[in-house]
Amino acid sequence: MGPKSKKSASKKKKLSKAERLRLLQEEEERRLKEEDEARLKSEKEELERLETERAEKEKWHRLEVKDLGRRNVELEELSLLEGCFPEAEKLKRDTRALSKWKHYIQCDGSPDPSVPQEMNTFISLWEEETKETFEQVIEKSKLVLSLIQKLKLTLLETPSCDLPDRTIEHHQGSILRLQELLHLKFNIATELLLGHASTLADLDSGNMEKVIQDENVTLYMWANLKKNPRCRSVKFSETQIGFEIPRLLATSNIALRLLHTRYDHVTPFPPYPVTAPVEQEHIPVETEPFRVSQAMTEKAAPAEKAVTLEMPEKQGDQLDPTQERGLSLIQEEEAKVEAEEDTLIHRLQVSVQEEEETTVNKCELEMTLLSEAVSTAQLRLIENSLEKPEINEEKEVDLCQFSILGGVYHLDILELPPQCKPVKGWMIVEILKDGLQKFMYPPETHEEPDPESTFPPIEVTLEVHENVIFFEDPKVIRWDDEGKIWRTDGISNIFYNREERLITFGLETFGPVTLIQDTHINMPYQSWELRPLGMNKVLLSVTTLFAEIQIHIKGNLCMLASVKLRDQEHGSHLEGKWMTPVPFILALKEAGLNIFPTKHSHFYVVINNKVPLVEMKAYRQMALLSSAYAFSWSKWNFYCDSTRVIFRAKEHLAKEPENRPWALLMFNGDRAQMLRIREDSEVFSEALKDETEFHATLYHMVKDFASVEAMDRVRHADCQFIDSVCHMLLSTRVLTYS
Repeated sequence: MGPKSKKSASKKKKLSKAERLRLLQEEEERRLKEEDEARLKSEKEELERLETERAEKEKWHRLEVKDLGRRNVELEELSLLEGCFPEAEKLKRDTRALSKWKHYIQCDGSPDPSVPQEMNTFISLWEEETKETFEQVIEKSKLVLSLIQKLKLTLLETPSCDLPDRTIEHHQGSILRLQELLHLKFNIATELLLGHASTLADLDSGNMEKVIQDENVTLYMWANLKKNPRCRSVKFSETQIGFEIPRLLATSNIALRLLHTRYDHVTPFPPYPVTAPVEQEHIPVETEPFRVSQAMTEKAAPAEKAVTLEMPEKQGDQLDPTQERGLSLIQEEEAKVEAEEDTLIHRLQVSVQEEEETTVNKCELEMTLLSEAVSTAQLRLIENSLEKPEINEEKEVDLCQFSILGGVYHLDILELPPQCKPVKGWMIVEILKDGLQKFMYPPETHEEPDPESTFPPIEVTLEVHENVIFFEDPKVIRWDDEGKIWRTDGISNIFYNREERLITFGLETFGPVTLIQDTHINMPYQSWELRPLGMNKVLLSVTTLFAEIQIHIKGNLCMLASVKLRDQEHGSHLEGKWMTPVPFILALKEAGLNIFPTKHSHFYVVINNKVPLVEMKAYRQMALLSSAYAFSWSKWNFYCDSTRVIFRAKEHLAKEPENRPWALLMFNGDRAQMLRIREDSEVFSEALKDETEFHATLYHMVKDFASVEAMDRVRHADCQFIDSVCHMLLSTRVLTYS
């Protein structure tokens, strides 16, 4: 039964040829139907896409036409708003002139650093003083350092159009002479101090130890009076600073000097970028009104005499012929005088009007030229050098890549001069003609050097200045006086104690040494934000890999608000000190908080390169809006090309952070638009946000959605405040280095 049933089942399953054809035909019809449906769907989608593109193009075209129609009006309005930049520069000129006047009326005996004759007299008179003690030189150094700082700020703050080449040469020459003379004075004072070393000897060791400390200079002096070969460890009292010296120096007639200057007068001052000054046309004020007024006065004098002629008294009702002729002459003279007065008054009015027009034209021309000079100076702040600085030697330090921090440590081994001797109530001392002499270590005259290093490196322990922040262990470099460069060789066994801020190393030959840190250790930034804190006050926050730096900008002044290192507050000596932008930037750099790229920085940092002109225009317009609008970093700025910048913006009127949503703005220098995407979108798109339009400026872009109070703040912002915010944005270059 089993096999038969299987056989009958197979017969039932077998299809006829007609049925197979029918099934194939149905399958083919179904396939064709699906293909037709897919084709129709695709065609419909394509038509919808084309219709959408057509609508978008039409909308885009309408917006472009509308934008072009109002572009000139918007640019003219922006030009009026940006008049704050030349106005701020004009106020800076007035401030510089006022500072000269204030110095003049102080009469404190200090020279005016901007006057070469006064500087030459000051330097010449100080050169003649040869018996100053170290304390006296330190006290005088405060004035000298102040003069040097003023000259440097003059070169950095004054636009090139206001600095002739001759003035630049004078200022740089005065800086160099003051630096050299100050160090010479320290050497002379050291010689005088060492001449009395025996009278200052320590009772326990028998050697002289002297520490003189000041805010700018600290002297550590040790004189080897006993020459004890077992006294090879020199530690200055109450400090960890000192030396481990070899036997040769322990038995020699020497003195060790460590002169720590908080400033750097060793590195050559970088050359000032000399540019051709902008020639300003001189338009003299016409003196015609004065001449007309003078002529009118001269004419009016006889007229007054004619008018004040006494009228003859009437004798009866009738006048005789002689009196009638006199009266007629008087009336004619009065008519002539009145006619002349009218003519002169008319001429005077015309002349005054011409003078006012001339003055207005002169002011307009002056502001136009000043505006061009300011724009040129701002563009120079963000220019990128085309050539990387050349390093000629293998061990030379690239000062464009590294920054000197904490000043310079002048290490010297000196020959101990003859000591003074008391003789019958007198102090007799031998004065050497050649002055202070250095002791050569290692000695130059040795025939065959010992392979076991007869002249080992001298171990030095220094204290890192407390006002300097090192984000990594500092590197030690030394000055090569012959090549006039900083070098990394000749230094070994560097150890840094971060808790006690002590650095120990071996030094083959003594000379100036210093500590360096990577200039771009805080670049590129991870994020940034510019937030208003009220009228004419903002907070600029820059977050880097190691720190979060917050800067207050108020009026024309800047202040370090806070520094967070690894999410912990770090106190700084700069907190609470208000300074103008240029000195403030220099102070932050000297403290190790360098967030200010130079024209060479792009060779050492991976940046988001942008066209400098686009970048400058964005910073200027962000500064104009900064009293009422907050701006922040956007990740999409990295995805657009170099001709566009993208950042976030929102209206911000309260002092505390607000929860308003951010808008994404894209700007290419000539057109601003609001993007449809958000910061958390997955794909970048330049599509325009719905219900928004193009505008020629950022100001008019945000104006479409701004409140009345916000626009009122923007229009009434102080010009010096806007200029300071713009300067900080140009100096940090947050759109390129984030």
